[in-house]
Amino acid sequence: MNVTRFYPRTHVDTAASGAVGQAGGVLLSETVAVTGLATAMSRALAPWRKPLAVHDPAKVITDLALTLAVGGDNLCDIALLRAEPGLYGPVASDATVSRTIDALAADAPAALKAIDRARAAARTRAWALAGPRAPDAGTSAKSPLIVDLDATLITSHSEKESAAPTYKRGYGFHPLCAFVDHGPDGTGEPWRSCLDPGKPGRTPRRTTSP
Repeated sequence: MNVTRFYPRTHVDTAASGAVGQAGGVLLSETVAVTGLATAMSRALAPWRKPLAVHDPAKVITDLALTLAVGGDNLCDIALLRAEPGLYGPVASDATVSRTIDALAADAPAALKAIDRARAAARTRAWALAGPRAPDAGTSAKSPLIVDLDATLITSHSEKESAAPTYKRGYGFHPLCAFVDHGPDGTGEPWRSCLDPGKPGRTPRRTTSP
């Protein structure tokens, strides 16, 4: 499989119909291309792609990630991307998205492991491109890479799987998240999340990695 990009190349012109509603998404779609995430995800999720499938499961997953970034909060909000084919290319229907998630969920441990491998490869590429500005540039035992571990509350409005009352008398989830600290001049980079129901309490921690 020789996938190089999921999303169309965009350009600026003076046509009267040149306005788009999700122009900020171009930064994300270009990041997918530059870091090689498209290729890595396609290879990782190839076992879940049916022989005659029109939509690559990897494209469906990255489309859902972009949907979250542009303001969506459920699967059907992928319509935000579908409305901008010039930016995001072909976007799967709601039914196809649902079937893709069901297929991956049927073998969740293997699917998540495959996605983690693809993300790790893309992060390695991104940090290599960042050079001296990468979070791990110049790290050592005396100047370690800082990883912040913190928990957050996510509200759920229905009886979703594993949702539970939270310690703040809300209802939902209480995942533990890991962020790579970019130092005083940068922001944290989400690295990994451990999904948990709302009931358990979490104590924020900070750890280092040489």
